Amino acid sequence: MRIRELLSHPWLTVRVQIALGAIFVAAALPKIADPPSFAHMIYNYRILPGGLINISALVMPWVEILAGLALILGVWVKPARWIITLLLVTFMIAIAINLGRDNAIDCGCFDLAAAGRTHEERIRDMWLVIVRDVGMLLMVAQLAFAERLQRWDAVVD
Repeated sequence: MRIRELLSHPWLTVRVQIALGAIFVAAALPKIADPPSFAHMIYNYRILPGGLINISALVMPWVEILAGLALILGVWVKPARWIITLLLVTFMIAIAINLGRDNAIDCGCFDLAAAGRTHEERIRDMWLVIVRDVGMLLMVAQLAFAERLQRWDAVVD
């Protein structure tokens, strides 16, 4: 089997879609449960104006959970992929800005109570978050690639 066929195989695509959706649902749940802590995490990025922090803390987790559920359920997959792509790129840019500032923040991705780590440990964790987000972008790319090949094969047949 060629790499193209492996990357677009329905067995892989379904599993990537469910895994990516589950990651976003899992990331959204603690944020929904504790909006003030998430708002504080957003504030620590020092990027958004003060007036947008609380609304972002309330809306963003619901966008994440809806996009994740759409992938898991297999509905509105293409819009969900675009939303997740936009979120991941936004997260990576925000973290990169803070790495450039040497601002060792907790990303607020999954664990909202990650206190007690040193500056160096938080900087290392920020780099790991970027690597993880690149991995999730590769998952999104696999889903897009599989859809594109499926459409192409339908046109050719």
